[in-house]
Amino acid sequence: MTKQTLTQLEQHELFLTRHIGPSAEQQQEMLNFIGAESLEDLTAQTVPGKIRLPQDLTIGDSCGEAEGIAYIRNIADKNKVFKSYIGMGYYGVQVPNVILRNVFENPGWYTAYTPYQPEIAQGRLEAILNFQQVSMDLTGLDLASASLLDEATAAAEAMALAKRVSKAKKANIFFVADDVFPQTLDVVKTRAECFGFEVVVGPANEAVNYELFGALFQYTNRHGQITDYTELFTQLRDNKVIVTVAADIMSLLLLKSPGAMGADVVFGSAQRFGVPMGYGGPHAAFFVARDEHKRSMPGRIIGVSKDTRGNTALRMAMQTREQHIRREKANSNICTAQILLANMASFYAVFHGPQGLKTIASRINRLADILAAGLQAKGQTLVNNTWFDTISVKSADVVAINARAIAAQVNLRIDADGILGISLDETTLRQDIAVLFDVILGTGHGLDVAALDADIVANGSQSIPAALVRQDAVLTHPTFNRYQSETEMMRYIKRLENKDLALNHSMISLGSCTMKLNAAVEMLPVSWPEFANMHPFCPLDQAKGYTQLINELSEYLVKITGYDEVCIQPNSGAQGEYAGLLAIKKYHESRGDAHRNVCLIPQSAHGTNPASAQLAGMKVVVTACDKQGNVDLEDLRAKASELADSLSCIMITYPSTHGVYEESIREVCEIVHQYGGQVYLDGANMNAQVGVTSPGFIGADVSHLNLHKTFAIPHGGGGPGMGPIGVKKHLAPFVAGHVVVKPGRESDHNGAVSAAPYGSASILPISWMYIKLLGTKGIKQSTQTALLNANYIMKKLLPHYPVLFTGRNDRVAHECIIDLRPLKETSGVTEMDIAKRLNDYGFHSPTMSFPVAGTLMIEPTESESKVELDRFIEAMISIRGEITKVEAGEWPVDNNPLHNAPHTLADIMDTEFDSRPYSREVAVFPTAAVKANKFWPTVNRIDDVYGDRNLMCSCVPLSDYE
Repeated sequence: MTKQTLTQLEQHELFLTRHIGPSAEQQQEMLNFIGAESLEDLTAQTVPGKIRLPQDLTIGDSCGEAEGIAYIRNIADKNKVFKSYIGMGYYGVQVPNVILRNVFENPGWYTAYTPYQPEIAQGRLEAILNFQQVSMDLTGLDLASASLLDEATAAAEAMALAKRVSKAKKANIFFVADDVFPQTLDVVKTRAECFGFEVVVGPANEAVNYELFGALFQYTNRHGQITDYTELFTQLRDNKVIVTVAADIMSLLLLKSPGAMGADVVFGSAQRFGVPMGYGGPHAAFFVARDEHKRSMPGRIIGVSKDTRGNTALRMAMQTREQHIRREKANSNICTAQILLANMASFYAVFHGPQGLKTIASRINRLADILAAGLQAKGQTLVNNTWFDTISVKSADVVAINARAIAAQVNLRIDADGILGISLDETTLRQDIAVLFDVILGTGHGLDVAALDADIVANGSQSIPAALVRQDAVLTHPTFNRYQSETEMMRYIKRLENKDLALNHSMISLGSCTMKLNAAVEMLPVSWPEFANMHPFCPLDQAKGYTQLINELSEYLVKITGYDEVCIQPNSGAQGEYAGLLAIKKYHESRGDAHRNVCLIPQSAHGTNPASAQLAGMKVVVTACDKQGNVDLEDLRAKASELADSLSCIMITYPSTHGVYEESIREVCEIVHQYGGQVYLDGANMNAQVGVTSPGFIGADVSHLNLHKTFAIPHGGGGPGMGPIGVKKHLAPFVAGHVVVKPGRESDHNGAVSAAPYGSASILPISWMYIKLLGTKGIKQSTQTALLNANYIMKKLLPHYPVLFTGRNDRVAHECIIDLRPLKETSGVTEMDIAKRLNDYGFHSPTMSFPVAGTLMIEPTESESKVELDRFIEAMISIRGEITKVEAGEWPVDNNPLHNAPHTLADIMDTEFDSRPYSREVAVFPTAAVKANKFWPTVNRIDDVYGDRNLMCSCVPLSDYE
């Protein structure tokens, strides 16, 4: 009989051992190799003593998966999922099960990274290209982005684009029609204040009365009215005004496109194309502009290029690493997109096809016609006389009607002045209309849905004006017309998945991006209807589960960061940077220091830092780093002193972007505070802090947290992300608020930075589960194991590649940078060659040429086992051997496995391969591990220059893929 206790047999810490890759025995073997006795000893050797936490956090004990699921199930059950007719950009959807199972719940899609290595990302690139095609077809414009964060932030980006490209250079007014969604106006006003723009709000037709650089209109508007803006847009464009339109994607199946009316930029949420409401997100925004504005587009754009064999290949065009190149002059601070959600929306369009989509849109519109006809027949007054899906009813009986609605588990939109808003959607059924009649009119009204429908069929409907009925065909490309059977759709999704390398195949060792395990148990609750089907503007008493989840997660994050409060709203890391800087800005203004507008940023900073500072209306001053990559304290002190009267803050990453714990971080904070500034500590490298140190303990005032890095939300092929900010008490009153949802906090009056009050709320259960299951012991051990894995790789590779930066005791933090520049000089082999050759070995390349050109930054994370680390190390050492052959002249500089990488099946089937100085075996099976589990790139190296010179961002003929 076992001598274990019951507690031991209950295995409360089992998840901890599942999350952390190396076993206890493997950890000890690795510790012995690098010269440390234990994880605690390694931590003491690596992390400066003065910033190490004096005691463990108080998160709680680790718990088992079953316990965690039971606990969060209880939380979910506290949410009341009513039938929602609130609308305002959020609608019920029916997620096709073939997409739910094969994309949303499939690690082959949700664990992939942003497609910086396009040769091993052709599947998701094709899906995103489809999304761009949908966006262009429906809006009637020329060039679409790969997605933005949400409709409201897309509006802010449209305003910024308008200012950049408008020829009305002296104008400083941006006009917003007064029937735009309130959360959109909220975000636009917040951004405009930073830029110094004046925002004028009024009836749409009054836009011509102002000297503007841009204007924003909603199509259809918040009350449901459909307006023909053709004449107004012509007048505005004649006055050099950039016309931007927030459009409903589903309505565009039936309505004349905004592009045909003369709009310059059209954007909106793609949420109702098969993505659940999720209490606000994540959702992909579409963003489309005229071709002449392509160089000013925010975010990512997927373009068509060629590979070295002349075959069609896809890649990110133009803005591939815009922030790192242009920094504060970048078009935006956007570092990611909403690719997983954009892919879901594009697959939704592919699965239904143009006719299926038009049928869904027509059904929604017909139900709205029936609802309107019945209400009017009973004497109700409608605010709008045209509509697609939204009816607004003027009533003196709003309170009683709303009471009946709540009793029937129905949410209506209650606007000012006694107006009831009712927005129908894909999930609305004929019996729902009958319920709405009962709710609004009371029982005994005598209305019959079938009879009303028959009358509309016989006599027609005027809900969509004849001049605004869509006449042109959309989605004519074969991709949208051949996968309407589930069998074919399943195979299409699988075919694309097979072209992509994700975490379900091998480690993705990207420095600064923390591609760790996204455990299945953490992901499960995201699909539950209690989390997925909640409207973000529902009454707070229906969202008690979400409130509890958000509060508990916030408490965890407060303890982990050492801050006093957390704001959950920012829905990406870059949004978190922006939100944190706004809090600093408002804090200074509250003290009469509005003139403090200088942001100090070290040379080594992430590219989003200067872009975010510019977005927040700050002036960027760069401070120097020394030869070891640390902040040059003398230069920092001199600039802080010189700029003392105008110093707002510093943005600094810790551990540094160079992958070391800088010894002087406390002194950096003290210097900036001495001269009246605040310290923004970038949370990108939080995976090396949790449980060991914290931003608050170090002395910082505000940080964003990449929940999609440190806290296990998956990267989704380039999004979703989540970037809440932690703040010290004095900054808490200045974090983002929201115009619609006000839970009663001091910051409620502040402007919003995202469309929804809690950002991408539906993915918060992932991070909650991650922390809950690991507990105090697990989150600290995760950090320590990340340090162990990084130092193990560093020491293993050190005899073969120089390591650029190390900290105390020659240790690195959770990532290390290997310097390839000396090898390039002796062999001609570039960092690009090594990155592409790693694809042949079945690996995604580490981060290339950031933060130092000619380097690779490697971050293994705590989730990778010693077996996988050794496989990666073997690949890097093998590649070093290949470089040696180039150095020795055995292989020509322009004809070797590295220069020709990656290799495809087409390569080794080609008889011309026989003339190469290396074998097919060396090309595609360089190690036994590769032979046992081969990943085949589907295209050869892509020509970036060709793609930018011949910009094409729409679907290509199917024959090109075949």
